[in-house]
Amino acid sequence: MAASELYTKSARVWIPDVEEVWKSAELTKDYKNGDASLQLMLEDGSNLEHKLDPKTKNLPYLRNPDILVGENDLTALSYLHEPAVLHNLKVRFIDSKLIYTYCGIVLVAINPYETLPIYGTDIINAYSGQNMGDMDPHIFAVAEEAYKQMARDERNQSIIVSGESGAGKTVSAKYAMRYFATVSGSASEANVEEKVLASNPIMEAIGNAKTTRNDNSSRFGKYIEIGFDNRYRIIGANMRTYLLEKSRVVFQADEERNYHIFYQLCASSHLPEFKKLKLSNANDFVYTWQGRSPVIEGVDDTKELCSTRRAFSLLGINESYQMGLFQVLAAILHLGNVEIKDKDSDSSIIPSNNNHLTAFCELVGVTYEDMTQWLCHRKLKTATETYVKTLPRLQATNARDALAKHIYAKLFNWIVEHVNKALITNIKQHSFIGVLDIYGFETFEINSFEQFCINYANEKLQQQFNMHVFKLEQEEYMKEQIPWTLIDFYDNQPCINLIEAKMGVLDLLDEECRMPKGSDDSWAQKLYNTHLKTCSLFEKPRMSNRAFIIQHFADKVEYQCEGFLAKNKDTVNEEQIKVLKASKFDLLVELFKDEEKATSPMAPAGAGGRTRLSIKPDKSRDTSSKEHKKTVGCQFRNSLQMLMDTLNATTPHYVRCIKPNDFKQAFSFDPKRAVQQLRACGVLETIRISAAGFPSRWTYQEFFSRYRVLMKQKDVLPDKKLTCRNVLEKLVQDQDKYQFGKTKIFFRAGQVAYLEKLRADKLRAACIRIQKTIRCWLARKKYLRMRSAAITIQRFTRGYQARCLAKFMRRTQAATLIQKYQRMCVARKRYRQKQAAALAIQTILRAYMARQKYQALLRESKVVIIQKHARGLLARRWYKRCLHSIVYLQCCIRRMRARRELKKLKIEARSVEHFKKLNKGMENKIMQLQRRIDEQTKENRTVNEKLVGLESSYTTESERLRGELGRLRGVEDDAKNKGNQLTSLLEELEKLKKELSTTQQEKKTIEDWAQTYRTEMEKMVSELKDQNGSLKKEKDDLNRLIQEQSQQMTEKMARTIAAETQQLEKDLNEERSRYQNLLTEHRRLEEKHDDLKEHISKPGHRRTDSTHSSNESEYTYNSEFAESEEGSRAAEDLTRGMDTSLTLKLQKRLTELEQEKQSLRNELENKEEQFQRARARDETEFKKARGAELEYESLKRQELESENKKLKHNLAEMRKSLLGDAAASSGAPGSPAYKVLLDQLNSSCEELEVRKEEVLILRSQLVSQKEAVQHKETMTDVAVHVEDVSKLKDADELKQAYIGLKDTNRLLEHQLQTQRRSYDSEVESLRGELQNVKEENNRQQQLLAQNLQLPPEARIEASLQHEITRLTNENLELVAGDPTASREARVLILRRMVDLMEQLEKQDRNIRKLKKQLKVYSKRIGEMGAGQAEGQTSPGQMVDEPIHPVNIPRREKDFQGMLEYKKEDELKLVKNLIIELKPRGVAVNLIPGLPAYILFMCLRHADYVNDDQKVRTLLTSTINSIKKILKKRGDDFETVSFWLANTCRFLHCLKQYSGEEPFMTHNTSRQNEHCLSNFDLTEYRQVISDLAIQIYQQLIKCMENILQPMIVSAMLEHETIQGVSGVKPTGLRKRTSSIADEGTYTLDSILRQLNAFHSTMCQHGTDPELIKQVVKQQFYIIGAVTLNNLLLRKDMCSWSKGMQIRYNVSQLEEWLRDKGLMVCGAKETLEPLIQAAQLLQVKKKTDEDAEAICSMCLALTTAQIVKVLNLYTPVNEFEERVSVAFIRTIQTRLRDRCVSPQLLMDTKMIYPITFPFSPSSLALETIQIPGSLNLGFLTRV
Repeated sequence: MAASELYTKSARVWIPDVEEVWKSAELTKDYKNGDASLQLMLEDGSNLEHKLDPKTKNLPYLRNPDILVGENDLTALSYLHEPAVLHNLKVRFIDSKLIYTYCGIVLVAINPYETLPIYGTDIINAYSGQNMGDMDPHIFAVAEEAYKQMARDERNQSIIVSGESGAGKTVSAKYAMRYFATVSGSASEANVEEKVLASNPIMEAIGNAKTTRNDNSSRFGKYIEIGFDNRYRIIGANMRTYLLEKSRVVFQADEERNYHIFYQLCASSHLPEFKKLKLSNANDFVYTWQGRSPVIEGVDDTKELCSTRRAFSLLGINESYQMGLFQVLAAILHLGNVEIKDKDSDSSIIPSNNNHLTAFCELVGVTYEDMTQWLCHRKLKTATETYVKTLPRLQATNARDALAKHIYAKLFNWIVEHVNKALITNIKQHSFIGVLDIYGFETFEINSFEQFCINYANEKLQQQFNMHVFKLEQEEYMKEQIPWTLIDFYDNQPCINLIEAKMGVLDLLDEECRMPKGSDDSWAQKLYNTHLKTCSLFEKPRMSNRAFIIQHFADKVEYQCEGFLAKNKDTVNEEQIKVLKASKFDLLVELFKDEEKATSPMAPAGAGGRTRLSIKPDKSRDTSSKEHKKTVGCQFRNSLQMLMDTLNATTPHYVRCIKPNDFKQAFSFDPKRAVQQLRACGVLETIRISAAGFPSRWTYQEFFSRYRVLMKQKDVLPDKKLTCRNVLEKLVQDQDKYQFGKTKIFFRAGQVAYLEKLRADKLRAACIRIQKTIRCWLARKKYLRMRSAAITIQRFTRGYQARCLAKFMRRTQAATLIQKYQRMCVARKRYRQKQAAALAIQTILRAYMARQKYQALLRESKVVIIQKHARGLLARRWYKRCLHSIVYLQCCIRRMRARRELKKLKIEARSVEHFKKLNKGMENKIMQLQRRIDEQTKENRTVNEKLVGLESSYTTESERLRGELGRLRGVEDDAKNKGNQLTSLLEELEKLKKELSTTQQEKKTIEDWAQTYRTEMEKMVSELKDQNGSLKKEKDDLNRLIQEQSQQMTEKMARTIAAETQQLEKDLNEERSRYQNLLTEHRRLEEKHDDLKEHISKPGHRRTDSTHSSNESEYTYNSEFAESEEGSRAAEDLTRGMDTSLTLKLQKRLTELEQEKQSLRNELENKEEQFQRARARDETEFKKARGAELEYESLKRQELESENKKLKHNLAEMRKSLLGDAAASSGAPGSPAYKVLLDQLNSSCEELEVRKEEVLILRSQLVSQKEAVQHKETMTDVAVHVEDVSKLKDADELKQAYIGLKDTNRLLEHQLQTQRRSYDSEVESLRGELQNVKEENNRQQQLLAQNLQLPPEARIEASLQHEITRLTNENLELVAGDPTASREARVLILRRMVDLMEQLEKQDRNIRKLKKQLKVYSKRIGEMGAGQAEGQTSPGQMVDEPIHPVNIPRREKDFQGMLEYKKEDELKLVKNLIIELKPRGVAVNLIPGLPAYILFMCLRHADYVNDDQKVRTLLTSTINSIKKILKKRGDDFETVSFWLANTCRFLHCLKQYSGEEPFMTHNTSRQNEHCLSNFDLTEYRQVISDLAIQIYQQLIKCMENILQPMIVSAMLEHETIQGVSGVKPTGLRKRTSSIADEGTYTLDSILRQLNAFHSTMCQHGTDPELIKQVVKQQFYIIGAVTLNNLLLRKDMCSWSKGMQIRYNVSQLEEWLRDKGLMVCGAKETLEPLIQAAQLLQVKKKTDEDAEAICSMCLALTTAQIVKVLNLYTPVNEFEERVSVAFIRTIQTRLRDRCVSPQLLMDTKMIYPITFPFSPSSLALETIQIPGSLNLGFLTRV
């Protein structure tokens, strides 16, 4: 492929930059061969012309596609070079906040300078058992890989952690050891893993210090071997140390500190136990103040010392030894403060009574004089004599510092030795994993002996690293059968030879140290003379003769020769050592013992079976002999060689720690510093080796899936390998750019980027084509819409024009029509005016003529009328006189007769009989009379109306005639007296005028007064209406306020009750969870107890590990524990290595757990009681509210009854009064008195009705007000009362309220009395009914006794007769109040009696007929079987004997649902029913829960016979046997499910038949008869409940073990929707060979397994509620494991994977729907996973998107949301990454969310289990025991 194909326009490249090291740019013009420069545009938009080197013509590095940026493995990059590596690390570190990245076999770790939540136990569990390439890079992944390879390959492993100071080496090594301690556990009870971790704070305290680059820098190298047994559990550890920086004890640079332990002691000097050390502030000591930085921000030295002391104690270093160590350390500090002054130029002196020297001598136990002498003097030995020489002040000071360094080094070695002693074990070591925490390559402005040794060690490690990488590459190529070609890589063997070979730097240094007058200058000259001309790696600085330069693999380093000899010799004044050896301080003497006498932790371990490598130089020879003493360089070289031998014998794993900046800023990346370290640690060398070969590797399936778009349909063949070969040959012409292996395709650097470019171009072309088609479709659609719109507009326009024309035509026609009618109207009006005038003239004329004629007729008619009336008047006067005379005569005669009749009536009234007759039927007569009166009244009213009409007409006519007559007379009189009366008439006229005026004035005055009165009345009425309206409004407001307050109080009370209930339920669940966790801990301790028992009973044989143990019952535990103690005493001699104290601790711990368990059980019961009380309180309040309503109803009912009684009473009194009045003859029907009484009766009835309604309304309001007041008094505060009272504005309202309250109280008292009376009456009635029932019962018994003495026929008839009589009496009692109903009832009863008698007779006839047939049939049967039954028939046998077999089933024994067994058969029962029972057969062939029913029936019999020993042993044997079978087959889901179902059924049986009321409500009467009668098994129910909880936890564990391998593969890795997910290029870590591929699980695998679980539990009869809880736990495990892996796998966080997850979750929900389990809470457990999948798919750009995400992801924590966004990785170039600004926006919005900061979900969490009571409807007496159970020794009772 030519360069011009890649260096085209828009191609991106890397160019060097001074500040950023590498800068990205984009080509603005295609590159052509021969061009001298490239036209580039930088990211800031500026243009740049990049000139090419005219000699090499090397083009700049190409940039990888964006899709490859941020990969987990740097080797997955297509272009492997320095800028690509640097950019990938920067993107992951800054944008994604990921600190770990793979680079082939190396894990690159960048120090974040911030605590991250990625090292918890949940993360460890997530990485445990996973392949290294399947999870995101992590130190735990490297540790897991080492652990698995150790177990798989049976080969020791090493983890090499390197990096410069401050890069995080110590922390990485610490986390690796924590991982091993967590996942492996320990093989003994000595807590070895805790001791291994406890060594870290000790070594950090004595070996770590603050430097300018790191606050916790390790100033020594260490290699920790963690030992494992043959089952790969930690059994011990061993530590080797290298090159402790002793010079730090006496000197620290600015901003640095001494070792942490000194500052910890100074900070704790105020403690009482440290008073004797005479310490003070760290600023007071020279050795701790030189750096002027005694405090580290965020570190409490006092607390750190407490941690150090706890670690010492855990490792077996007691308090006395600890105080001794602190005493030595305090002495070193005091020694540094000893001031040495000049005595003269060649001697020095220590002032007398030096406090610090005195303190030093007291602390180390030496004399003040000896130390004063040998601190300022030195003993010299010659061949003939020995003399003492004084030392000048400078040499004396150096000697003092050398002594301090030597003491600290001895102390350091002693602590390391005792740590190793504590970590060593007597168990044979099978393998080990070593963790090397060693300094990285160092280069400073001044480099001395320490930097030289460090860089020498790094040269050796780099050589080993290069060889290992080269070896792995070679193995990969050979495995895939790729032609192997030698790769040129940097070999640093010449540099190593320069340092360690003969006549090398170290050899010349040792030689110069042996010279009597050797110096640094002479050694430098020897170096120049030996290597300057012979070795190209050795150089001499131009400006110095006391320095040299060595070209290391990472960089050139200039070393200053000053101090090399002194540091290499490491000499100490021997006389000072002798003084210390003579000390009275035992610990100090032990520090300076010879090595062969001291106990070395590196001695061969006899039990281990192998020899440990020594970490100390060989000092077997005389240390005082200088010519045989090894130098520091020689010791370091030997120990380094031993280390390399160890590493070469193991499989190494590399961790390279990078320091991102020198300012310790969190997530700040300095490219210059990062590149320096990448070059120094060998990462770039790994990249270079990979890039030299075939760095990119694809499997054939992955290549086919990724680049299927580049293939045509005809290119796709069934053989994927052949298809890939054909396609590659077409796409890449140069066959050297790729190679075909057995399983993979190998590409050279850049080829994957080229293929990605082709793929992107193809997809882009396809997208353009799709866009073209869609745009065409959209344009055509738009055109068609426009065309349709234009046609529509035209249609509407034309329609509008047509409508306008039609309108114009209509208007023209209308105008013409209007004109026509207007003209017609004018003509008609003129005609009508003329016609009217003519008619008017005619009318006037005709009227005049008619009036003339009418007046003539009228005069004639009036004359005739006057004559008529005059004649009539005369006739009427005569008639009236005659009539008056006749009437007078009649009245006289009638009065005489009435007086006679009255006398007779008075005589008759005095007799009683006449009075009775008279009063008989008075009411009916009154009613009849009333009706007659009403009828007559109506008739009279009608007649009167007619009469009034006639009278009015007659009066009118008479008045008219009189007027006419008067007029005529007046005319006549006027004619006669006209002249006489004229004057009087005039006077009278004047008088009348005056009266008229007066009357008018009075009328006007009255009208004015009436108007004024009317106005005032209207005004008053309006005011009253306004007041009434305001009062009504105020009343409505008050009522509304009362209603609102009552509603608010009700809602508040409901919310409070709901909150309290929810809190109680939450507390109850927490207590259940704690209790169940304690049960788990109890079970674990019982397992350990059983292991100890087996270990004691079987000495010398270590039992195999078992994940399940036998849990003992709490009732049998003490006796068994006593047996174990007796066994341990018997086997004490055989188990001398056994830690007896541990057994005692275990016993004590078990006792404490039992007590805690009992206390928690009591607390749980208290919580449940509180919950029940709260529920009862709620019910009571509800009943109170209901009682108030019932009270109001009863009040209303009583009012109605009282009113009814009053009305009846009034009616009775009215009737009496009417009767009395009638008797007194004061009035008769129709008389006025009678009418008045009736009117009063009607009015009183109406008044009573009105008053009754008013009373009811008033009392209902009073009751409601009373309830509201009571409600307020109980629920509201004082402010509400004040507010209500304030509304009563004056005293009248208060008075009215008080009166109303008094009335209410009286009403309530009356109501209470009424209720009490009604209650007493009801009690009396009930007592009467009870007495009647008793009498009826006695009567029935007597009748029964009488009937029993009668023959059968008479007995039946008598019983029927008695029943008829009883029914008759009851019916007569029911209808006694109504005669008509009584008669009807008698008729019905007689008919029923007749029918019954007829039925009785029919039955008698049928019985006689059947008896005859029976006799005939019996005779026939006897005749037929006579010959066969002769030998069996006795002489006296009855004839009816053949009938007996028919009656046998009726006489069968009634079973009581019990099973009897003998005491000696109990073991057989348990064995056959529990231990040897096969669940599969029982579940399929028998009823569910059969073993539980059988055990309970046996238990019932033991209770029935009152055998407490039998009950106890049966329950104990059952519990222990179930535990035993679970221990034996605890990994079998079917077995565990079977015994969970049976244990729960047994528990429910104990509850159902316990005899307790709450459990007997659903029982039948027969089941209640089967309840236990003698023993209360409540405590055993709790034990069995605990056993069920343990079985449930075992069931969950078993399910988890089955589901765990399936979840990740099925939910994340498998493509359920084919073709959605894309495959990205992967690196070396894509798949490891740690575990062989066991096959791929799919979602169908999980669904099949869930179906198997569900069907198994259903077959075993598991309770439905328990199945729901199990399913909920299953789905929680699936969701938690899936989400945890999603959060730890960057390759899974993509849009397509979100779609796959949502589809998988929908399938799980469909499974729930099919099984009817949607309401069990399982779906809610998947909510975090659903929201994570939605988060992968939603848009992630704007603030609106951020708000939507925050409102959507409520089930995810902030850490999880941010983690998913950081891990989101586009699979295709068309997807966009999530910007850092968007993630910060999300973090800002979620800042206030109060959620747990935990990243991963707890996969070990188990929901608290409850066992709801589920009674069985199965009758115990109907249970049949199959013979297959071999329980024939059981007898049904």
